[in-house]
Amino acid sequence: MIQLDVSIMGQAYKLACKEGEETALEEAVAYLDSKMCAIRDTGKIKGNDRIAVMAALGIAAELLATKSSEGPLANMTLAEVKQQISAMHTVLDTALTPQENLF
Repeated sequence: MIQLDVSIMGQAYKLACKEGEETALEEAVAYLDSKMCAIRDTGKIKGNDRIAVMAALGIAAELLATKSSEGPLANMTLAEVKQQISAMHTVLDTALTPQENLF
């Protein structure tokens, strides 16, 4: 195993991967970092955990849209997928807002 020092949204992480998989991990980190930074920069979502969830949902939707012609997103347009993600965002806002008041 090899350890890599990476940064996601300015936060340092030490990640392990198999030898020879460093480039793939670095590409994944760069992709995640760009998605999370783009969400953060809109200013609509506060909190790294919420930003991470929204990035994960977006990436999962991208994966599912390309993975299977019979998957849950098979008959949806990209606009419809984005609309579903927006709806998920609204649900997360509703669920997480009371928790923000606790801190």
